[in-house]
Amino acid sequence: MNKTVLLTAGGTGGHLFPAQALSSELARRGWTVELATDERADKYGTEFPARKVHIIASETIRGRNPIALLKTAVSLLRGTIQARSVIRQLKPDVVAGFGGYPTFPPMFAARLTGTPSILHEANGVMGRANKMLAKGVSAIATSVPLGDLPADLASKVTETGNPVRDAVLDAAELPFDAPRPDGEFKLLVFGGSQGARFFSDLVPPAIELLPPDIRARLRIVQQCRPEDMERVQKVYTDLGVAAECAPFFQDLPQRIAQAHLVFCRSGASSVSELSVLGRPSILVPLPGAIDQDQASNAKVLEKVGGAWPIRQADLHPERLAKEIERFMSAPEMLTEAARNAKSVAKPDAVKRLADLVEEIAQNQGERP
Repeated sequence: MNKTVLLTAGGTGGHLFPAQALSSELARRGWTVELATDERADKYGTEFPARKVHIIASETIRGRNPIALLKTAVSLLRGTIQARSVIRQLKPDVVAGFGGYPTFPPMFAARLTGTPSILHEANGVMGRANKMLAKGVSAIATSVPLGDLPADLASKVTETGNPVRDAVLDAAELPFDAPRPDGEFKLLVFGGSQGARFFSDLVPPAIELLPPDIRARLRIVQQCRPEDMERVQKVYTDLGVAAECAPFFQDLPQRIAQAHLVFCRSGASSVSELSVLGRPSILVPLPGAIDQDQASNAKVLEKVGGAWPIRQADLHPERLAKEIERFMSAPEMLTEAARNAKSVAKPDAVKRLADLVEEIAQNQGERP
């Protein structure tokens, strides 16, 4: 008998990409997949392999302002009512959440309706939304071991790894091709699915500081926010540097695979994809995060010598220019880092997670 899963994820790539990977795997196993997310997912929703995408109201907790908190509560309540209606209509065998506040209404609605549920934590530190939901779920899947969990939560944990999309697994077949001395050097810059203004402000002036012969070797692919595109591209054009800038690259896994060095944030999906693809990187954890989850993610690759994390506060154009020049002159160091990054890859994470979904569905018993 065909089974149905309702996936729910925040509207960023870091949350949606693992959900997309699971969706593809479960579809291959004969499941019907539906997605509940928020309005930010529009640019992904057209490609998400689900029968239908349900837009559910949600809101992030912002500060302690009473009016803001009331607005958040109303939005989450509205989203829970919407999600409960979706669940009652679909009668899914399992609800699987991938983090972010848009997961709260569907996961809470699953608890209210007695629907089995799985929570996937992609980061090395459990996020706030997931912490609030964890006690009410049937199982918790993690990308890496999580420390300091209370016994009641630790007993629910299965370490599956962080699923990567089919496009990443396909691109992983491409071996790392170290840069040749005096040959072209492919630098990829991206700041997560939403972009990062910091990189648009930092990288062009750093490139400008490089000697002309070094600049001539560069082939830059850089993700920029739409409002930063023109000024970033102009700097590269004026310098005579070959560069392609865009707000989002649909074929990002292939571009990572083609890069000699990646310069990016250390979101969970980025770190997972870098390891599966086996590519060296300079990682800049997002500063100011309450749980410092990106700093924790970066350590996974740093420990094995697969990446070089640098705090944003320690980065300036002069520092970055020196780092780029250093790596361009050390192809053997990049080759070793690529090999080290791949040593911690979990390319079978999506199969492990799909197995867990099927196990929970198998053990659910009669619905109340």
